Amino acid sequence: MERLFCDPRRCVGCRACEIACAVEHTPSKDLFRSVLGGELGPPRRRVQTVGAEPYRVAIGGVALSLSCHHCDPAPCVDACITGAMHKENGQTLCDTEKCVGCWMCVMSCPYGAITPRVKALKCDLCPDRRGRTGRSRYACVEACPTEALFAGTFEEFQRVLAEPIKAVWEGAQ
Repeated sequence: MERLFCDPRRCVGCRACEIACAVEHTPSKDLFRSVLGGELGPPRRRVQTVGAEPYRVAIGGVALSLSCHHCDPAPCVDACITGAMHKENGQTLCDTEKCVGCWMCVMSCPYGAITPRVKALKCDLCPDRRGRTGRSRYACVEACPTEALFAGTFEEFQRVLAEPIKAVWEGAQ
């Protein structure tokens, strides 16, 4: 199954993925309309920085863009008392109609990828973009300016990590 990965060597903590995710989940799917219309909600993806202040990753830190790993087996599915968290076609999804906000899924997620709002909020792999062409069908991957986000299998991601980082910037010069 295709999953989303973040290459920590490339992530600069710009949060473009967070913005793209939040905009993707608005009715207009347009940054300016969603901000001006008050539609912009929380992103389902979060940038975490380690060893540096946010927005200062270049000064000795690491940034990672994190979201649901769609685990198999999924601890959040096992912990969900209402069945709101469930597996469907290899994806871990949340049925917000069933969610009661007990946060058992939040506590059981080993990646901290579920956001406790009124209902559990997590990556849904951009269902409105299925069948879309372009760089990626995922809003966060498409928005990443350094191509730190990668959609593929774990084996493909391991090959990406084995490549020297210099190759990322060669085309930009």
